[in-house]
Amino acid sequence: MRVVLGIWRWRHNPLRRTTDLVEAWVAVLAALLLVLGAPAAGWLSGAVLNSSLQHTVAVQQHERHVSRAVMVADTGQRAGTGIFDPESAAGRNTDARVIARWTTPGGAHKVGTVTAPSTRLEPGDTFSIWSDTHGTQVPPPMNSSVAHFHAVFSGVVAALLAALLVLGAWRLAVWEIVQRRYKRLDKQWAKLGPDWGRTGTGS
Repeated sequence: MRVVLGIWRWRHNPLRRTTDLVEAWVAVLAALLLVLGAPAAGWLSGAVLNSSLQHTVAVQQHERHVSRAVMVADTGQRAGTGIFDPESAAGRNTDARVIARWTTPGGAHKVGTVTAPSTRLEPGDTFSIWSDTHGTQVPPPMNSSVAHFHAVFSGVVAALLAALLVLGAWRLAVWEIVQRRYKRLDKQWAKLGPDWGRTGTGS
C-alpha cells in the first residue's frame, strides 16, 4: 500500500526519474505475486497432487486385499523395511520374515516367505497380510488422510518456493535498475563533471 501511495504522489514530481517509477511498479508486481501468486501456486500444486494421490488410494484399495496367513516356519530373518506397515517406523524393528501359507483373493492357496507383523509368532499362529490380485504380498493401501497430508505439505512447500522465486526475481530486477541508474549518472557526470565548480568564472 505504501508503494502504491508513493507512485500516486510521484505522478507530477519533477524529481521523479523513470527508474524510480519502474522500481516502484516492480515492487507492486512483486507484492501482488507474493500475496496472490504464491498461495495460488501452492493451492494448485496441492490440489493436483491430492487428486493424483486420491486416485492412487482408490486404485490400491480396489486392488489390495487382506488375507489371513498361517505361519509355517521362521526363517530367522528380520524385515529391514516395514512392508507390513510402511507408515510405521516401529515396524522396522518388529517385523519378521517367515514362511506362511495363505489364500489369494481368487481362492488359490499359496506358500511362501512373507513379512509378519511380529517376531514372536510361533508355527500355527495366524496374522493378516495384504496381497494383490495375484496373491503376492504388498504394503497396505495408502490412507486417504495420509495422502491429503502429503498434498497439503507439498502445496505449502510449493507456495514457499514460489515466494522465494518472486523475492529473488524482485531483488534481481532492483539490482538491474540500480545498475542502469548508476550508468546513466556516470554518463551525465562525464558530460558535466569537467566544468563542475567553474560555471560563471569566465574560464
